[in-house]
Amino acid sequence: MCGRWRQRVRLQAHCGAEDQGRESFAQNRMLSTSQIEALETAAAASAVIRVEDMHKYYELGETRVHALRGVSAEIQRSEFLAIMGASGSGKSTFMNILGCLDRPSSGRYLLEAIDVSKHDKRALALIRNQKIGFVFQGFNLLARTTALENTELPTLYTKIEKAERRKRAVEALAMVGLADRAEHYPSQMSGGQQQRVAVARALVNRPSILLADEPTGNLDSRTSVEIMEVFQDLNDKGLTIVMVTHELDIAQFAKRVMVFRDGKLRKDDAVLNRPRASEVLKTLPTLED
Repeated sequence: MCGRWRQRVRLQAHCGAEDQGRESFAQNRMLSTSQIEALETAAAASAVIRVEDMHKYYELGETRVHALRGVSAEIQRSEFLAIMGASGSGKSTFMNILGCLDRPSSGRYLLEAIDVSKHDKRALALIRNQKIGFVFQGFNLLARTTALENTELPTLYTKIEKAERRKRAVEALAMVGLADRAEHYPSQMSGGQQQRVAVARALVNRPSILLADEPTGNLDSRTSVEIMEVFQDLNDKGLTIVMVTHELDIAQFAKRVMVFRDGKLRKDDAVLNRPRASEVLKTLPTLED
C-alpha cells in the first residue's frame, strides 16, 4: 500500500472501513481524469487551425525544394497572429496552405477540426468561400464598381439571396468605418479607405478566419496603424486573424508572433506590452501635418 493510499485511508478512518477510502480515492481519481479530458477537449475545440508535421515540396526541374519542414502549430479561435520571416523562409507557403490555396505534401491541416489536407480543388474552393476571408497587399478593387458593390462580390458565388447579400455588404462596410463611403468608387477614396473596403469584402461571407498578406505594404505609417486599429477591433469581437508582415512594428499589434526560417517554425511567442492602435494613432501626425 503506497504512502498516498495510506494517507487517504487515515483521513477517512472516521467513515469506517478501508474499502470506503478506496472507493472515495477511485472517485477522486476519476473526477480528476475527466476534468483533464474535458480541458483537453475544450482546448482542441477552440483551435480553429491545427497543423501537424506539415511538409511541402516543390519540384523545379531536377531540383526539389523543401519549402516546409515538419511544421506543427495551433491557432486558437479569436487569436490575432502575425507571421514573419525572410524571403524563402516558408511563411508564404504556410499561408497559402492555411488559405486552402495549396495542399501539404505530407502531414495534416485541420480547419475547424476538419482535415482538409486531401481535399480536391473544388472542395478547397468551397471552403475558401465559406470559411476564409482574404486581404492582400494590393487592394484588388474593381475600378468602375462602388465600395458597396466591391464588398458584395464574394457573395455572388454563394446561394445567398440578393437582399441578404446587400445587407451583409452594408454591415461589413460599417464594421470597417466606411458606411458613409458605400457609393464611392476606388478613385474617390484614399489608399487606407480602399484597404478598408478590401477588409469589408473579406468579411462579407462571415468567415471563421481572416488571412491578411502584407495588408499594410502599400500604406504610409499612419494609415498602416489605422488598418491595425480595424484589425484589433475585429479581433476584439471574436474574429481570428492571421497576418503575414515584414514589419516588426506592425507585428507588435498582434497577440502572438511566429517566425519562420529555412522552412521551419523557429519562434512562436506571445506579444508582451502589446500596443493599442487607437492609442498609437493619437501620437502620430495627420497627413496634413
